[in-house]
Amino acid sequence: MNIILLGPPGAGKGTQARRLVEARGMQQLSTGDMLREARSSGTEMGKRVADVMDRGELVTDEIVIGLIEEKLTHDHPPGGFIFDGFPRTLPQADALGELLTKHGQQVDAVIEMQVDDEALVTRIAGRATCAGCGEVYNDTLRPIPADGACGKCGGTEFKRRADDNEESLRQRLMEYYKKTSPLVGYYYAKGQLHRVDGLAEIDAVSGAIAKVLDKV
Repeated sequence: MNIILLGPPGAGKGTQARRLVEARGMQQLSTGDMLREARSSGTEMGKRVADVMDRGELVTDEIVIGLIEEKLTHDHPPGGFIFDGFPRTLPQADALGELLTKHGQQVDAVIEMQVDDEALVTRIAGRATCAGCGEVYNDTLRPIPADGACGKCGGTEFKRRADDNEESLRQRLMEYYKKTSPLVGYYYAKGQLHRVDGLAEIDAVSGAIAKVLDKV
């Protein structure tokens, strides 16, 4: 099963992807992770990625599709793939569909994690992520435990994104709605779109996604 997670920055796509990896044996294909992996791989594609990034240029859709094709060719996770961060635009969606068809596969479900913008800003401003396991905390809504240790893995190192502040987040939301939100209509027209409440409790979101995937 191949699925796409849609939703604005901070909607919880990464958290839910990790849960699907653990629960269903899926493999998360994150554009950022693939680019970093390729850059240090020494392969021909990796050299292309490194060259583009070293010049400070944006990696082309062609390169990203090439990286995804490498994964489809060499990796065969039992639960299928989760596309996280790609596609972001309608041309990318077309390219991904063509690539999957070429390999005898398809997008089985597109899950839109719906959120309220104001609630999202509150949730993301002050966000901290455990460096060890990726568990997410928030200064107001879910503080780091008083002993300074992650409640999931016990790690004591936490990361904060420099752009996890109200002004930056609103700019990222605007970019999302301009470029990526048209994908909602695109996949709705294909009958592949499913919506869940992205601001519900993490377990509730996981349960909603599980119901969708169990029916596909």
